[in-house]
Amino acid sequence: MGAQKETLGFQAEVRQLLNLMIHSLYSNKEIFLRELISNASDACDRLRFEALNNAALYGDDGELKIRVSFDKEARTLSIADNGIGLSREEAIEHLGTIAKSGTREFFSALTGDQAKDAHLIGQFGVGFYSSYIVADRVTVLSRRAGLEADQAVRWESSGEGDFTVEMVERAQRGTEVTLHLREGEDEFLSSWKLREILRKYSDHITLPILMKKERWDEEQKAQVSTDEDETVNQASALWSRPKAEISEEQYNEFYKHVAHDFEDPLAHVHA
Repeated sequence: MGAQKETLGFQAEVRQLLNLMIHSLYSNKEIFLRELISNASDACDRLRFEALNNAALYGDDGELKIRVSFDKEARTLSIADNGIGLSREEAIEHLGTIAKSGTREFFSALTGDQAKDAHLIGQFGVGFYSSYIVADRVTVLSRRAGLEADQAVRWESSGEGDFTVEMVERAQRGTEVTLHLREGEDEFLSSWKLREILRKYSDHITLPILMKKERWDEEQKAQVSTDEDETVNQASALWSRPKAEISEEQYNEFYKHVAHDFEDPLAHVHA
């Protein structure tokens, strides 16, 4: 079944970047979720673009979406999309080497100001590595649109110098990033906390961001997940919503996402 598991080394700049992420941006750690949602949204945009010339890429799954889920017992948090996905070669190139990550340019642009540097992450396309601020191991399961089910790839790393890749089977296309949370990061296993972060940073994303609805369980005296999906974000273009519904922070996050800028806009006009 496909290639055996292979262990490969990160490039030196990626190791340097991981070290920076873990130690320097900890006070602004919730940005990892913004970055992973942004990557998922970009993957869906790329599928839309490629499907202009090849509609078959959608298969029987034409409704693009992002899903956020967590497992309290396993202490994992997952962000999944049904976008373009990664082939084995793309997983190695995008997640392990300098070629596509913009890491070198990122380092030369650092200012030492944590808030500004946190926004540079997205500007230079290195947002995936912010996962290691809260996770001591990250697993990526992905299948590129158009490839067969047995051509999926499983990428995994504890962020300490190397990563493994192996071919696996996956029924659906797209990517699922699973974070194995560090000790003490249990706030990210809270449905309420995750929703708060998603609404703060990702409300402008026009794709639905789904989570499982929760209900109060009287026996357990706790909120428990149901099987029913719920869209957490507005999932509508900012410009189509009434001005009164949009906060200053949402305008700013929308601008940063579109412009890949780390500064707030000088002004905004909503006609």
